[in-house]
Amino acid sequence: MTVEPFHIHVSNEILDDLKYRLQHIRWPNQLEDSGWERGTDLNYLKSLVSYWRDHYDWRAQETILNRFSQFHSQIDGIDVHFVHERGKGPDPLPLILTHGWPDSYLRYQKIIPLLTDPASYGGNPEDSFDVIVPSLPGFGFSGHPNHPGVNNFRVSQLWAKLMTKELGYKKFAAAGGDIGSGVTRYLAANYPELLYGIHLTDVGIIRSLMTSQEESEFSAEELQYKKNASEWIANEGGYMSIQSTKPQTLAYGLSDSPIGLAAWIIEKFRAWSDCDGDLSQKYSKDELLTHIMIYWVTGTIGSSTRMYYENSHSLPPLGRIDVPTGMAIFPADILLPPKSWTSRNLNVTHWTTMSSGGHFTAMEEPELLANDLRAFYRSIRK
Repeated sequence: MTVEPFHIHVSNEILDDLKYRLQHIRWPNQLEDSGWERGTDLNYLKSLVSYWRDHYDWRAQETILNRFSQFHSQIDGIDVHFVHERGKGPDPLPLILTHGWPDSYLRYQKIIPLLTDPASYGGNPEDSFDVIVPSLPGFGFSGHPNHPGVNNFRVSQLWAKLMTKELGYKKFAAAGGDIGSGVTRYLAANYPELLYGIHLTDVGIIRSLMTSQEESEFSAEELQYKKNASEWIANEGGYMSIQSTKPQTLAYGLSDSPIGLAAWIIEKFRAWSDCDGDLSQKYSKDELLTHIMIYWVTGTIGSSTRMYYENSHSLPPLGRIDVPTGMAIFPADILLPPKSWTSRNLNVTHWTTMSSGGHFTAMEEPELLANDLRAFYRSIRK
């Protein structure tokens, strides 16, 4: 066993350097009467940075984060950070949750107690989980891979070893969204014997529908998806093109400027959340800044964006998945998957369309997602 306890403590040197940078900003200008349509709004960002500089308390947030049981483990030469919280119930089901970009393992911060201790939140203790939430390689407190090839498929191999060899589970459940959806699907495709089932909030961008010329075979829902996806990529996919082709060039600016980093991340939180353009509807400033701080204090924005390059250049094809699959669809997510395509390519046994919520599901609507995870795996437990 190589599992070692982990405690977050960022050096004063890093925090003092950040304070200096926040006090010496060279702001760009912005066109009059413009807002978010050309990118992160200057007035909003100035307000957020003012709070960051004068009121945000990293040490207080550090204390909150350290309430979780955290560990590090070396797996195939890659240092993996993860939360491991034991369930409070008669037979907790082990569940690994995988986050995406530009969030972090904090995506699941609110949902962990709802899953480990459902009885304390009005639920049934028989629905409890052992919850494992790793930081993806190159993200947050995990190590920075120094070699290419760490893509969704490779991470699924690491997760299988983490759950079985490092933590000793013979079989487990898995769930995720964004990059986490891809990792979870590769887990199901390559290790079906290890999985009770998988639960997803999206299936990524369906490239087969985007590139196929055989539209006569598409359902009306699939045709609409192709149209929506083309429009979304044209209007919102610029970040993806850069991160999939030239992530190293981007890394210099975002790694050197906390303002550049904040602008890059905040725009996505606003655009992809069910907040009607008002971030305060879903998130506190502390919550947003702690996500940004995870990238800043670990210096991982560059290594995190490389995942897009690896997934675009070295990812093997993914076939049909026969592991029982639950889908939770949040109405303001980036691209809503057509049920017809999803059911052809995954063994969908559970499909829920949520009343609200966007891409950052567990952050925006933790109770809705927790209830759906409980419901899906309840049938599997039986």
